[in-house]
Amino acid sequence: MNKIIAVVPTYNEIDNIGKLIDELFKTVPEMDILIVDDSSPDGTGKYVAERAKTEPRLNLLSRPSKSGLGTAYRDGFSWALKRDYEYIVQMDADFSHNPEDIPRFLEEINGCGCDLVIGSRYVTGVNVVNWPLSRLFLSYGANLYTRIITGMPIKDSTGGFKCFKAEALKKIDLSKVKSNGYGFQIEMNYRMWKSGAKIKELPIIFIDRRSGYSKMNKKIIYEAIFLVWKLKFLPK
Repeated sequence: MNKIIAVVPTYNEIDNIGKLIDELFKTVPEMDILIVDDSSPDGTGKYVAERAKTEPRLNLLSRPSKSGLGTAYRDGFSWALKRDYEYIVQMDADFSHNPEDIPRFLEEINGCGCDLVIGSRYVTGVNVVNWPLSRLFLSYGANLYTRIITGMPIKDSTGGFKCFKAEALKKIDLSKVKSNGYGFQIEMNYRMWKSGAKIKELPIIFIDRRSGYSKMNKKIIYEAIFLVWKLKFLPK
């Protein structure tokens, strides 16, 4: 078994998933992949299950219904931790996260002794492509708001492209993480930070999804707005 695994949640990503698997294995051959699929109606899970029969590096965690991005990552992390992987990469399936950045993450997490490396859209300015200004302002403002309220020294708290050191991730009680969407990313960063984890942001170029549609909605936005106040008063 390899010591690195990428956890990738999916829901209706049949147009992307095969290409993404190919790119990940090409870029990081020594990495396993876990697809966490919420019984996608478009057959994403069935495709992965069939392909996994002949590819030992590919794994599928199939869930009975659409249950949210945060719970998908939480279940994926728990699956990986039980199998003693050393590094856990989290990323989206829509190619907004470039697989070619993963070697940089792994090099950094080893070189600087970091516990968490975040692919940051805002650490060196604004590195976002193909977003309308309204969404860019929303995202940038949400991160500024989070930084002010929580005091967390992270410029991109809502990004979903990261690499965790499993040893540090084990310090987080994943059963207490209940948020989804932007809120999940913020909460995981906050809990890692409060646990004493060493966190490093690496600049990435974020390109909006190639195909399919965004899962962003008002519920996810409102959850993130109120979550930061809950985190501020989270018991140690």
